[in-house]
Amino acid sequence: MKQHKPFGSFERYFKRPLDFICGMVAVVVFCWLYIILIIFGFVLMRGNPFFVQERLGKNEKIFKLIKFRSMDNRRDKAGNLLPDNIRLNKYGRLLRKTSLDELPQAFNIIKGDMSVIGPRPLLVKYRDLYNEEQRKRHAVRPGLSGYAQVNGRNAVSWEDKFAMDVWYVNHITFKGDLKILFQTIRKVFIKQEGINSAISETMEEFKGTPEGVVSTWRAER
Repeated sequence: MKQHKPFGSFERYFKRPLDFICGMVAVVVFCWLYIILIIFGFVLMRGNPFFVQERLGKNEKIFKLIKFRSMDNRRDKAGNLLPDNIRLNKYGRLLRKTSLDELPQAFNIIKGDMSVIGPRPLLVKYRDLYNEEQRKRHAVRPGLSGYAQVNGRNAVSWEDKFAMDVWYVNHITFKGDLKILFQTIRKVFIKQEGINSAISETMEEFKGTPEGVVSTWRAER
């Protein structure tokens, strides 16, 4: 991965400390909610309430992302997991709609694997599918929410989402992060749109960008 051009002072000196503080505050303020969701998860998910999966982080370093499990472990007679749409029960849908399944990622933020705002961390198997431009999204820590999540829709192509991610990487500012944070709050608590889960339910798997296919997205000026 090529070295990215130098970031501004916010990214270099202030973003990580602010992320750490926000992560700690979230854990302290919502500790009661963590306990409730852990108990509900054990009962309604029929076992471990947490979902842990390897994702790509900054500089393509692999880390373990943690979420509250939104799909149970029901299996068929052969022992195979049932389809996702069957295992996604009403409780899981509620977690996704309210983005409560993302709460444990506060620990990823405290640890330094993630940031509050940044490109969403995607599956490790996509690593070799990115082109040189798309790979730039990994120049920063992935985020709990991001520019693409508050500006894109489910119908937006992977190419457009990655273009938004790279644009964000090249334009990181405190004001911009604050704007994305408020847009995230508005979508989750006012419009009741799950920032990340809605995409994961409807977005097709990324299989690489065919030669000649480019993003048609352009940033608003």
